[in-house]
Amino acid sequence: MTSEAAPRRQVLTDELLETIRSRAAGHDRDNTFPHDDLADLRAAGYLTAFVPAELGGGGLSLEEMAREQARLAGASPATALAVNMHQIWVGVARTVRAAGQSDMDEILARVMDGAIIAFGVSEAGNDLVLFGSASDATPDGEGGYAFNGTKIFTTLGPVWTLLGTFGTDRTDPDNPVNVWGFVERDGGGIEIKEDWDTLGMRATQSYTTVLDGAHAPAHRIVRRVPPGPTMDPFVFGIFANFEILLAAVYQGVAQRALDVAVATVGKRMSLKNQAPYAHDPDIRRRLADAAIELDAIEPQLVALARDVDAGADRPLWMPQLSALKSRATETALRVVEKAVRASGGSSFYTRAELSRLYRDVVAGLFHPSDDESVHAAWANALLGPVPPPAG
Repeated sequence: MTSEAAPRRQVLTDELLETIRSRAAGHDRDNTFPHDDLADLRAAGYLTAFVPAELGGGGLSLEEMAREQARLAGASPATALAVNMHQIWVGVARTVRAAGQSDMDEILARVMDGAIIAFGVSEAGNDLVLFGSASDATPDGEGGYAFNGTKIFTTLGPVWTLLGTFGTDRTDPDNPVNVWGFVERDGGGIEIKEDWDTLGMRATQSYTTVLDGAHAPAHRIVRRVPPGPTMDPFVFGIFANFEILLAAVYQGVAQRALDVAVATVGKRMSLKNQAPYAHDPDIRRRLADAAIELDAIEPQLVALARDVDAGADRPLWMPQLSALKSRATETALRVVEKAVRASGGSSFYTRAELSRLYRDVVAGLFHPSDDESVHAAWANALLGPVPPPAG
């Protein structure tokens, strides 16, 4: 006898999602941050929904949060991507806590008190991503650090209150250490450049952030690890939550594009055939092909999310997480393109929702892990690293 699966919990109502969808075009057109969406999401308890229930949060699992993020992305991709960064940090804290460590319990408490957390990780030209930083972390002699460097794509630019960031402590040149900590927006040493004017995902307002002595006291320094890959619960938590929740966002974008295309071809009439385009065999095959591709994403996403929450031991965790993100974003790009092709020239107008989805989905190409690093990781897993040249 098998037990019934627990019902999936949802925070976002259909009514709220429709309200958010109604605003998305305006924020994209005006290149503005969706303050109204954020206020509604906060009121719905969404910003604390991922915090463990024993700490007062909603207690959603990673699978449940991924499903909610996909639904939110279907309403407004940029709103979902912006909120994603906050949810990822909550997910990291959950992963660390599940490993029996309390390093990030204060961060969870701050979220319950209303903090909004952003990522200050990406740097121009730095393809090491989590494993090395061009920024400096200078010890203050009391366990804290001052961070100096320039971070790009700092999503939630207008509203974040805490910034999770890292730099390298090079005090001992022979033994550099990557230092992770959280700095306050109003703590000094931070310049926020309002420079976000992009092809898509415009409402994320992912500004450049210059750290010039931004200080994190000892109790907000959450990790000191050697550069390079590691399965430390904190670093693994970033990798796992980032790749899974990012994949969910682009899955949601692709699903919305497919839904829009299906509705469009059902109403769009062929003068030649005197029938809806939904009866055209080429259109039918194109949309069926898109649906078949998209159908493969959710099972992998769910399996990985469940294993993260269960603390499962997968020998290829990092390559598999990278592959999920790459497959989801590349598939989403193809699905949206097929939806545009099937829907005809009206989708070329910027006022069309498919036009916005087409521009938004391109952003998936630029999030780590990129296609090149995914293939390199799998090649190393299968064939071993390439030895250095002789001599």
